[in-house]
Amino acid sequence: MPEPCDLAGRGVLVTRPKDQAAALCRLIEMAGGRPIPFPTIDIEPARDLEAARRLLAAPTEILFFASRNAVDYALPLFPGGHLPAEPRLAAIGKATAEALAAAGRAPDLIPEGRYDSETLLTHPKLQDLRGQRVLIVRGEGGRPLLGETLRARGAEVCFAEVYRRALPAVDPARLVADWDAQVQLVTATSGEILDNLLQLLGEAGRAPLLATPLVVVSERTRQEALGLGFARVELAERAEDAALVAALCRLVAA
Repeated sequence: MPEPCDLAGRGVLVTRPKDQAAALCRLIEMAGGRPIPFPTIDIEPARDLEAARRLLAAPTEILFFASRNAVDYALPLFPGGHLPAEPRLAAIGKATAEALAAAGRAPDLIPEGRYDSETLLTHPKLQDLRGQRVLIVRGEGGRPLLGETLRARGAEVCFAEVYRRALPAVDPARLVADWDAQVQLVTATSGEILDNLLQLLGEAGRAPLLATPLVVVSERTRQEALGLGFARVELAERAEDAALVAALCRLVAA
């Protein structure tokens, strides 16, 4: 995070799941901002864990983990409750890589540069996968890009869906009523978070939200936000907390 980075008391809406927002909130406070936790996604176990358990026990050459949640929810489903020793491990994001290392095995394959599926797919060891069986560990209904690309490169692809995302039951009335005084900046780390935020705030909160500067972590989400009508959208350089705060500070300094 570059210095100086001063949010000058501005309120920042933090939309991550409640168990994953603490580190970002701390950084916002350190930069002089006021974090406003407003979870837009609840993370729950997948509906069919037995199917995932069978897939995680089967032989495979590469295990892809799509998120930190994928690591956390898959770990107890592996035989013995720990990561297998044989297959190579691939992580899409930095937090995912850190979760794998904390679970006992650092990933063998990670993106070089931006942490996203598109960058991971440029890895030299993922260009020719003929005859290899790969398992993508993810939430229910994840993005198709990774699986489709790996299949096109010759891999046999299966999906172990170990968690699901749900819309939280929250009452946004107080937040919407006091929006102008409380919220000066918004963060959204996925398109799904953005969609859920609009749904949770409802029609009364749509116009104030669209008028509030927004920070996102992918070009895909930036384009979605612009299409929805957001007036100002800043793209963080990486999908990391420090990069998010740096992007918030760029908005404030502009």
